[in-house]
Amino acid sequence: MVASFEYIERIITTFQKAAEANTESPLRKGNLVVLTPADGDEIMITGDLHGHRKNFNAIRRLAALDKHPRRHLVIQEVCHGGPTYPENGGCMSHTVLEDVAKLKAQFPERVHFLLGNHELAEVTDYPIQKNRQMLNLLFRLGLQHAYGPAAEKVRQAYIPFLQSCPLGIRIPGRVLLTHSIPEAVDRQGFDGSVFERPIDPVEFLEHGAVFRLVWGRDYRKENARTFCRLMRVNLLINGHEPAPQGYAVPNEYQIILDCCTEKAAYLVLPLAHEDDWTQEEVLKRIQYLP
Repeated sequence: MVASFEYIERIITTFQKAAEANTESPLRKGNLVVLTPADGDEIMITGDLHGHRKNFNAIRRLAALDKHPRRHLVIQEVCHGGPTYPENGGCMSHTVLEDVAKLKAQFPERVHFLLGNHELAEVTDYPIQKNRQMLNLLFRLGLQHAYGPAAEKVRQAYIPFLQSCPLGIRIPGRVLLTHSIPEAVDRQGFDGSVFERPIDPVEFLEHGAVFRLVWGRDYRKENARTFCRLMRVNLLINGHEPAPQGYAVPNEYQIILDCCTEKAAYLVLPLAHEDDWTQEEVLKRIQYLP
């Protein structure tokens, strides 16, 4: 059954409010969100969701942002995956994206949705195939099932929201949160100014700086160390890579979180942390969704 006109208009308005919250946030420094102890007490960091409705609901419930007014929540990679509509096989992950936008609109300064490669693929129509299925097409089929003739109108509402999402979050203790890191930074370099200046739309495309950032799968120690030096941090917390145990430690500079498995890991870190975080200290704080 196609959603009502009133519901569709509410969804479109929600995406518009979420995009405005991204661009107008006082915590936004260029394309980074920069948090200090003055901005809150703690930050809950989660990994890729890929339409995993149960885990998203658990995250939302655990975060309890209405009861914890000084808690921040980081969400990433919700598009593509999870349940499908039985009528046409369309992907239902658009509903999780809509709920993320609702959270952002409700808690504009405390919900941070990192740009991921699957969201970027929705922005640029970059094709992603998995298990012989085109994930972008399944996502569109889901929109069509839910919104009928208004599907494209809804899509045109969520694109600016995705384009406005931060590329990273910097927190005290010299830690940087990004969806992934670029490949071959130690060999090819990387234009770190993309975090500080307006993004040229061409940088969303293949080989562009944003594309390299969210699509990279180079987990060599040398690459991570060079990126850390470029960004002036000691530790990187990322998603992007599947981690059946909920998290992975590919090298001494990175921690990867994954929330689209049954064993889904997350972190809660205090923002009032004067010393540099060590990887060992952060790993001790990993928890699992119920």
